[in-house]
Parts: sequence; structure tokens; C-alpha cells
Amino acid sequence: NCEKLHYIAPQIWCAGAGTAADTEFTTAIISSNLELHALSTGRKPRVVTCMTMLKQHLFQYQGHIGAYLVVAGCDPTGTHLFTVHAHGSTDKLPYVTMGSGSLAAMSVFETQWKANLTRDEAVKLASDAIQAGIFNDLGSGSNVDVAIITQDKTELKRGYFLHLLRSAGCQ
Repeated sequence: NCEKLHYIAPQIWCAGAGTAADTEFTTAIISSNLELHALSTGRKPRVVTCMTMLKQHLFQYQGHIGAYLVVAGCDPTGTHLFTVHAHGSTDKLPYVTMGSGSLAAMSVFETQWKANLTRDEAVKLASDAIQAGIFNDLGSGSNVDVAIITQDKTELKRGYFLHLLRSAGCQ
């Protein structure tokens, strides 16, 4: 099991899909560059700045870096959620999925998402979507990690849900 949630800044995190080494290295570079940018500007990092740095970096390599990222965070302008594909394209949507289990995860979001979810409802929905991705795809790992990002703090819950068995087998 590799870590799929990557720290960028105190209120900005990325969920990675694709080549684990590429997502780890890319997010580490952007985290460092975003910290330097924050120090030079004297203001808190913006989520859109992180997304822009990621897409510019990945676009240079035309998809040869296998990093597919979901960028989420809170900054003084609000709460943001983006996807960044390996070739540099981006999306901003109310809910997103990426990776090999994304179709199953998206089906959960499309049937259960609604505006103004409570914190507990949002965590359960995200966990259910990830579990659907895990259960319906052999390449999606086996555990659910959750990052709850607010303006004040980020609460990281590693091993929020563990899939120990994929199926009960024939009986």
C-alpha cells in the first residue's frame, strides 16, 4: 500500500493516481515551489496557484510523467477542487475521480452527491466512492485515506477504512 494523499501546503493536498514515483516526486516539487512562492509574496498559498504550477510542469512533459492528481484545498478565496491530468489539462468540478477505479467511484458520486453536504455526509460519500473504486478494480489499492480540509486545519485520517478481503469466495 502506497500513500495516495500528498501534502502540498497546510490547507492544500493532492490525491494521486498513476505512477506512484511520479506522483510523489511531482507533488514534492510543487510543494517546495509553492512554499517559495508564498515566502516571496508574503501570502498564504492559493489552490489555483498549486493547480497552475502542476499543469505547467506536467504539460512540459506531454504526459510522459504519469501523474494524475486531484487537488483540493481551502484558501482565502474559498474551497477548491481540481483535477490535473498527466498531459496538463485541468477541470474544476464539485466532485471528481481519477485513476483505474474512477468509473465505479463516479457512479457513487453521481447517484448520491448533493449540494451542501454536512461534513459527516461528505466524508461518508467520499469513503463510499473510494470503496466502490477499490472493490471494482484490482489496481486501486485496498485502503481509504481521508483528508478533511478546512480554513483552520487539515485532519488526515489514514486507514479510515481498510478492505481486507475483496470477496468472500465461492461457498
